[in-house]
Amino acid sequence: MDLYLGASQAPERKQPADFSEVEETQVQGGGYVIEDLIAGKAVHLRALGQMTDCYPRATLDTMITKDTINQFYLFNPRNLYQNFIVGVNGGDHPLYTYLGPLQPRLGNAIYSNPGALSPLLNDPKLRLIGVGTRIFLGGGIGYVTWEGTQHFPLQKRLPNATPIGPAATLALIGDAKQMDPKWVRGCYFKQYGPSLMLGVGVPLPVLDEEVVRCCAVTDQDLVAPIIDFSIPRRVRPTFGLVSYAQLKSGKIKVENAQVRTAPLASIALARQVALELKAWIESGTFKLTEPVAAIAGDRTFLPQDAWGSHISLD
Repeated sequence: MDLYLGASQAPERKQPADFSEVEETQVQGGGYVIEDLIAGKAVHLRALGQMTDCYPRATLDTMITKDTINQFYLFNPRNLYQNFIVGVNGGDHPLYTYLGPLQPRLGNAIYSNPGALSPLLNDPKLRLIGVGTRIFLGGGIGYVTWEGTQHFPLQKRLPNATPIGPAATLALIGDAKQMDPKWVRGCYFKQYGPSLMLGVGVPLPVLDEEVVRCCAVTDQDLVAPIIDFSIPRRVRPTFGLVSYAQLKSGKIKVENAQVRTAPLASIALARQVALELKAWIESGTFKLTEPVAAIAGDRTFLPQDAWGSHISLD
């Protein structure tokens, strides 16, 4: 039997029709289960299946730990966005989003990329990062396996080659038995759902002067789009671009209003990941790898519209 557990999977017995009526402590989703397994805790498993001549048992009710299962690995089809958005709410009521709560009338702004510390912004053309790159993943060793879902390297870019919005993404994999619960945490976004917080670090070998130039990028050199979540459609209006230096200052100006900002990704923990990976490299316990294949740089973004919007059945 193979078990696939999604980090955002809500528990069946507690899954509400509307998350607004549920407290965080009641939504112990897939991310929390992954965290518990990595921490060495026992997890209750109840499986139902179809009886066959090969597999006559129809049910299984047991307890599992990371030491009692053969393989336990974490595969993330989308990690490490090369830049992302800044969320605001220009409407009249609070909004509960994947960035966290957005207060009405531009009450706050949330951004989710660490800026100048972000690996993909330090390697904007993905010269150093590719399939097979060894990385720090959840406190253990992982690898880049492919481009991630929503990979969009053709995003518009500044003269320094960094994108002005969401661009490249990576798919990552790692042995969860090696991971540390310090770097893998279940979480819950109020009235949105459960998810997983994960520490990721990518080494960038200094091969030439271009690597140094790209890694010298500062928060002032990087921008992200301010998106209004109060407009309920896939393509939302933007309030323009803002630098990460402005975001990290704690306030930005939107429509002549001073809006307080907060990061979704912890800048302090991101620095700890970088320092821990550096220590691994210096001690010789972490070896750098050369990619075996490049990440595609020509992917367009294909939105999924309602059936029949652009497809003729004639």
